[in-house]
Amino acid sequence: MLDARQLEALAAVVEHGSFGAAAQALSLTLAAVSLRIKALEDTLGQRLLVRGKQVRATPAGQSLLAHVKQVRMMEADLLGGLQGTSAPSGPRKAQRWQSLSVAVNADSVASWFLPGVAPLLLKHHLLLEILIDDQDHTHDALKSGDVIGCVSTLAEPMRGCVAEPLGIMRYCCVATPAVVKRSQTPSGAVSLHKMLAQPAVIFNRKDALQDAFLAQHFGLQQPHYPRHFAPAVEAFETAIELGLGWGMVPEQHLAQRAALQADPAQTLQELLPGATVDVALYWQHWAREAPSAQRLTEAVKAAARLHLRQVQV
Repeated sequence: MLDARQLEALAAVVEHGSFGAAAQALSLTLAAVSLRIKALEDTLGQRLLVRGKQVRATPAGQSLLAHVKQVRMMEADLLGGLQGTSAPSGPRKAQRWQSLSVAVNADSVASWFLPGVAPLLLKHHLLLEILIDDQDHTHDALKSGDVIGCVSTLAEPMRGCVAEPLGIMRYCCVATPAVVKRSQTPSGAVSLHKMLAQPAVIFNRKDALQDAFLAQHFGLQQPHYPRHFAPAVEAFETAIELGLGWGMVPEQHLAQRAALQADPAQTLQELLPGATVDVALYWQHWAREAPSAQRLTEAVKAAARLHLRQVQV
C-alpha cells in the first residue's frame, strides 16, 4: 500500500518545482519532505525525482503523479456526492471547487474548446488549468502526468489512455492584399519564389503548418524563408493583418475576424485559393477517469462535433 503522505510530498515537490517550496506548501520542514521522498523511493526501489535547479519527475515518478491526480479527482467527486446527498443542517456549505488540468493547442482554446466546456465548468464548480502547446506536442504533458487530457494530433492511444477522434481543423494560407500581390506573377498566379521572398508569420518554433503547406501544395521539403515569430493567437493574426507576412490561420478564426475587420487593406486573402492544410485532432485522456473527468471528456467531444469538420465515413 502506497503511503498517501509520501505521495503528496512527491506531488508537491514536482508541482512547486523544489523541495523548499513544497515544504512551505505542506507546512513541513525541508527535512521532513526529503525523508518522505526518500522513503517512497526506498519502498519502490527506484528514483522518482531528478534533482537539479528545477526538480522533475522520472518516468516512474510521472506514473505516480498521474495516480495522485486520479485519486484527488475521485476523492473530490466522492465528497461532492456525499455533500449532495446529505441532509442539510445549519448554514449551507459552499460547494467545493475541483481542479482539472488539460493541454490544448492555442488555436483550439478560444475558437471551440473553452466555449464548449464553459457550461460544464460553471455547473459543476470545476477549475480548469490549461497548458498551451502545439497540437503535435500536447501529449507530452499527458505522458508526464501533468494533465488528465489533451487535444492532440496523436491518433495512437498512449499507454493507459484512450484516443478519441474529434474532427478536422482546417488551416488556410492567408495574407493582406498587398502581400498577396507581391507574391504573384503579372498574370495573377502565385510565384513560389516571390512568396518565399516574403516573411512568414509563425506562432512559435514548434509550429510546422507553414512547412506542411509548402510540402503538400508545392512539394517543397525543408524550405528556407524569412520568419516572424508571434506566440500569441491575437498577436499572430494581427501581425498578418498588418502586412508583416503570410501565415496559416484556422478557418474559424478567419470567419470571426472578417466580421470585425473594417479596413479592406487588412482583409486577409488566400494566397492559393482552395489550398488548405487539414489537421486531424484527437482527445487523448486516461482510460480510467473520475466522474468529473468523464464529464469533461463528453463536453470536449460535443464541442468538437459542433465546431470542427467531421470526417465522413
